[in-house]
Amino acid sequence: MTAVFLVLVSVFIFGGFALEGGPLHAIISVWQEYLIIFGGGACIYMAMMPQKIFKHILLFVGNPFKANKYDKDVMLEVLKMMYESFVNLKRSGLLSLEKDVSAPGDSTIFTKYPKFLNNHHALDFYCDSLKLVINYNSKPEDVEQAMNAELDAHHHECAIPGAALNRLADAMPAVGIVAAVLGVIIAMAHIDGPPSELGHKVSAALTGTLLGILAAYGYFQPIAQHIDYQNHDESEYFQCVKEGVISYLSGAEPMAAVEIARRTVSSYNRPSSLELEEAISDIKPRT
Repeated sequence: MTAVFLVLVSVFIFGGFALEGGPLHAIISVWQEYLIIFGGGACIYMAMMPQKIFKHILLFVGNPFKANKYDKDVMLEVLKMMYESFVNLKRSGLLSLEKDVSAPGDSTIFTKYPKFLNNHHALDFYCDSLKLVINYNSKPEDVEQAMNAELDAHHHECAIPGAALNRLADAMPAVGIVAAVLGVIIAMAHIDGPPSELGHKVSAALTGTLLGILAAYGYFQPIAQHIDYQNHDESEYFQCVKEGVISYLSGAEPMAAVEIARRTVSSYNRPSSLELEEAISDIKPRT
């Protein structure tokens, strides 16, 4: 839907301009302005960050154009996965999940939950946290500290793409002004020419300002904000996992632990308690 609305931004703005009698060809034909605005903007964007950060950002830029990765079904799945893990831990002890967390791709538990299994960061986050208890007999407060440290690092990393796009959006109006000033310089150099030629060059200069502002507030900022909203959903997903693990390790029953985890999720992504009860009703410990 994001792509649709971004297209509609152009349709309504340029369509309204055309309906008012504006000559669209005056905007479309000045390809030099596009070169200045978007070529210069792209170079500014790449100059503001190291190459490794730029490659990282590329992984996020396309996310607003994909389906929501953390909807209610995904949250319900991870709650089911944690419940089944906790039930087995309660029945058979910590060592019952040693092979599962060491080789999650072969786990008879994790393979039932493909969305969780394919989310490699979440999988590592969960398994590495349980390894602290299974392999090193860590206390719940130590596991919580380790999980919080990883969450902080992950949240900081995820905040980079949206912040970088917002900085680019802030720069684009200035790039548009630069393009406009260059256009005015060209127009002034032809001031003794025919009025039609002068008018065309002034129009091209103003188009530069238009493109810079439109790119900033019509395209880049909405994409950056969408990335931030998606990162918020991902943060809730990881927070849900953390609360479930820590609650169980602190002594909560499996059902109570996943219920605590469920309540950390925003209402628009949170399965109801009835949906959770129905989802886990057929889960039994491994024999």
